[in-house]
Amino acid sequence: MQYRDFEEARDGFTGHLAAPDGDHDRAVLIFTGGEKGMLPGIRIAESFADAGICGIAVSLFGAPGLPAGADQIPLEYAESAVSWVRKQGRYKVIAAYGMSMGTIFALLAARYFPEIDKLILCAPTHVAFEGSADKKHMSGHSVATYCGADIPFVPLRLNDYKPGRYYDDERAPLPVTGMWRSFRDAYDCKDREAQAALPVEGVRAEVLIAAGTADEAWDSAYSAQYLAERMQKNGKTNFRLRLFPDAGHLIGMMPSKERYPGTYRMMPLIAAMYRRLKDHKEDSLAALDSIQQEMIGFLLA
Repeated sequence: MQYRDFEEARDGFTGHLAAPDGDHDRAVLIFTGGEKGMLPGIRIAESFADAGICGIAVSLFGAPGLPAGADQIPLEYAESAVSWVRKQGRYKVIAAYGMSMGTIFALLAARYFPEIDKLILCAPTHVAFEGSADKKHMSGHSVATYCGADIPFVPLRLNDYKPGRYYDDERAPLPVTGMWRSFRDAYDCKDREAQAALPVEGVRAEVLIAAGTADEAWDSAYSAQYLAERMQKNGKTNFRLRLFPDAGHLIGMMPSKERYPGTYRMMPLIAAMYRRLKDHKEDSLAALDSIQQEMIGFLLA
């Protein structure tokens, strides 16, 4: 496997590449979050490379030259990454993959940069939301910017609830986190929700969307269906929607179990954060396996 690191000062974006040793003609840009996290982007890139696809994890914050936190992150990072891939001249298919908050950047990249042929959104949001550099105080600005301007966003009141605490909510069929309730409250302002809706209908790329119907972090199944309905209403037909019953927020590409067994030994810790993984482990892992296989087939088709 081949590796390369990118630096914002030199390359216009910070990121990490993992590519197969042999011939390959497909590349996927990976947007998951910050430079450091429980599921590092380079490990996701390696999983794509194992399937014969060049993976490039684009860091959004938390590295030299990048925002400290998830606040006013320039979409230009994605633009620079797309430009680098295009200039290689070997890739017949360029894709964007986003998981959780990374879906904002994957979708916007596919909307603004037509070089992207395929788009995968896992546990998506259908709106950009308010940024926060420290996870405690909201900034009053969008999590994302382009050409120096905020991408339209919904304001969040994360301090109305304890984000990681579980609540019984009359509008949810299962206990959900405080963060879920904060996003639910943000969606209740329908005018603001519509203004902040991500422009998926303008995406040229073929789209695959996946979500669990029991997401306890935010209602990603609602977001997935919102995006699908927006495409349908605008006559876009080259998309797939996959909803997984009893699966939670953890859905998408995972690090290799053989390469990183420690990640899987951490599953009890992850399950403490996402109860669906603990209470419906078999369904959750089956959903992970199913969507990973479908994503690889989607990218190689």
